[in-house]
Amino acid sequence: MREAGREGEGEAAAGQTVAGQAGAGHAVEAPRAVTTGASTARIAYLVNQYPKGSHTFIRREIVGLEARGVPVERFSIRSLEGRLVDARDLEERRRTCVLLEQGLPAILAATAACALARPLAFARALGLAVRVGWRSDRGLLLHLVYLAEACLLRRELRARGVEHVHAHFGTNPATVAMLCHALGGPPFSFTAHGPEEFDKPDLLALADKIRRAEFVAGVSSFGRSQLYRRCAPEDWRKVQVVHCGVDASFLEAPHVPAPRAPRLVCVGRLCEQKGQLLLVEAAARLVREGVDLRLVLVGDGELRQPIEARLRREGLERHVEITGWASGERVREELQAARAMVLPSFAEGLPVGVMEALALGRPVISTYVAGIPELVTPDCGWLVPAGSVDALVEAMREALLAAPSTLDAMGRAGRERVRARHDAERIAVRLGDLFRDCVARERGRRSSDPTEGGGAAPAREAGAPPARAAA
Repeated sequence: MREAGREGEGEAAAGQTVAGQAGAGHAVEAPRAVTTGASTARIAYLVNQYPKGSHTFIRREIVGLEARGVPVERFSIRSLEGRLVDARDLEERRRTCVLLEQGLPAILAATAACALARPLAFARALGLAVRVGWRSDRGLLLHLVYLAEACLLRRELRARGVEHVHAHFGTNPATVAMLCHALGGPPFSFTAHGPEEFDKPDLLALADKIRRAEFVAGVSSFGRSQLYRRCAPEDWRKVQVVHCGVDASFLEAPHVPAPRAPRLVCVGRLCEQKGQLLLVEAAARLVREGVDLRLVLVGDGELRQPIEARLRREGLERHVEITGWASGERVREELQAARAMVLPSFAEGLPVGVMEALALGRPVISTYVAGIPELVTPDCGWLVPAGSVDALVEAMREALLAAPSTLDAMGRAGRERVRARHDAERIAVRLGDLFRDCVARERGRRSSDPTEGGGAAPAREAGAPPARAAA
């Protein structure tokens, strides 16, 4: 399934079949690497659930990297619950190795093989898992499971010749990547999106992860500042701002003039962080005042039933629609059919849906939260204090009453801001440079350490799946 407002574009270039499995044992297609004197490093992306509708910005990164000759292996810890609604997500699913789909015997075998082959590294990783798990809200037992997942991941990475792992989110994907590195796996980096990493940094051992990582990406300057707060000053050099990207399907979409219809759209997962219950309260107040209003909530999530109950209680069924999960095409259609996007978030990183709305020339109503003010300024939207229904009502009224020409001017300004800050192609170049620097450092470390074999590609360990040549 897809969370609305996160649709990525572009198809990965087809290439030769590479080592390993996709999902439950299928060969995967990888792009042909571009070489510049030395072989391009193979990178792995690790996500808790991938592909997923809310993770199409990750797909944009992967596609952008592959278009620049960086081979990327996709790893998901868990399989996605429910169905995927976008063809590109279905293609990504075919190319993704889901660790837990390999089953308990495979996980136990990989753990035993790692413990026997590298007992000292395994002992260190076990000690790290215990220390981190002991103070975590998820508990020690689950961190032992993460250690077992890390053993399986390390085996799969070696089979594919991966030299660097990048985890998205500083939660359990970064934990598994960190434990895999402690076991002797490749160096790792991760992107911290927020707000979860910033809500409970000590429980997530965020400082440990930053200290052990090659680099850490924050998706906004605000995110970078929060990472600074949670790590030693000597680790600040590792923290980079790497924005999430919007691709050409949004940035180069034909301009659609703002409609006269009194229609607003909210794009995002239905959850407490996004503030949709407050949005329903604001809509109810406007309707009681006699304001003509149509509000579309594009997305789904754990708060759908409470929101629907509130709509019934306020008699708003004719004014507010919930679409559920939607394809990227449907998201674009809903944004272009609206006068503005409204997202009254209580906690955030920097919402990709906001970037997509501005890229399509639609002003945004949102809140002074996290990285949002870095993108939404008075020339392209309205910012209100988080939690203030009065301010939200006023901003929505202004958007509903504004002349279409005013909205179009704001939309043009927003589109230029997104083009300057969130162009997916530029972001892929920046990530590629970061990954190449990481791999070069690691190759240098290996070449100076005789126990590492002078930087040669890792040999396949016992129990690892054999590499499969192209048919």
